[in-house]
Amino acid sequence: MKVFPDKLFLSALLLLAPVPGMAQRSDDEILRDALWTRLALAKPPARPSVGLALSGGGARGFAHAGVLEVLEDAGFPADYVAGTSMGSVIGALYASGLPAEEIWRFGLEASGRNVTRDFRSIKLVRLLISDKLITPTHINRFIDLRLGGLTFEKLKIPFSCSAMDIRTGEKIVFTDGPVDMAVRASVNLPGIFAPVQYRQRYLVDGGVVDFVPVDAARDLGADWVLASVTDSSPDSMPENVLMSLLRVIDIRGSLLALSAEKKADFVMKPEVGDIALADFDKCAEAGEAGLTEAFRRVNAAKEALLVYSEPCLAGKP
Repeated sequence: MKVFPDKLFLSALLLLAPVPGMAQRSDDEILRDALWTRLALAKPPARPSVGLALSGGGARGFAHAGVLEVLEDAGFPADYVAGTSMGSVIGALYASGLPAEEIWRFGLEASGRNVTRDFRSIKLVRLLISDKLITPTHINRFIDLRLGGLTFEKLKIPFSCSAMDIRTGEKIVFTDGPVDMAVRASVNLPGIFAPVQYRQRYLVDGGVVDFVPVDAARDLGADWVLASVTDSSPDSMPENVLMSLLRVIDIRGSLLALSAEKKADFVMKPEVGDIALADFDKCAEAGEAGLTEAFRRVNAAKEALLVYSEPCLAGKP
């Protein structure tokens, strides 16, 4: 049985022919590139369906923007996207068809004082004596401006995002309805911001139950899942009650990430551990870390997907 269709095989032979004055590429490189071109142009079921799982991590999660840009430039297929917390924001923007440069603009705007103000305005006394949790006005407005009016059904790429019901501890995975409401729930930090009420549920940040939504990506239909994970590795002690609470959320997310990463087929981990959850003035720095990690690992990701796809590419049942 032939592994290649006739035209692809002939193209590979032509690429193998020596060209005067040009550095010669290895047979393996040419074969890999020919197979990758075929895979990238194919649609499921001619190849495995690919899902992207974008972790939480607050401001660190903007690293996903850099990862997505490199994957897109490499022609990496993305049939499904699942996100949690900041991963839900980046994932929703990407699934809506927003160009990479617009997602980067989102990060630069988030670096401004308006989004960060929802965190910096939180006072210890207010947290201790107020009978109401805070509504993140600036964050909600930010999400509404970019995702307001969209439903999951209108997105260009099937998408899901995770939240938690604060009353029951259940993981809630959104796959239909209004996108802006689902994303607001997914980024809604428990114990700080008031729960988002929706269909008799009170919803908070999904990062405490589903930090890396690999299972959610598979539930959408993905055969092969690449996870982008923004772990924290702080080396300083929290300075106040708020930072201590955010650190606990971080630690919980890191523990969940350990098990979720084992379920993914490939993992990229941008080095953003020194960026705190609420450091929105460092979004651009996180995005650059995502670019660096993805450039370093994209060829390995391609090879991993090609190996997994070999039965499809070879025409095996």
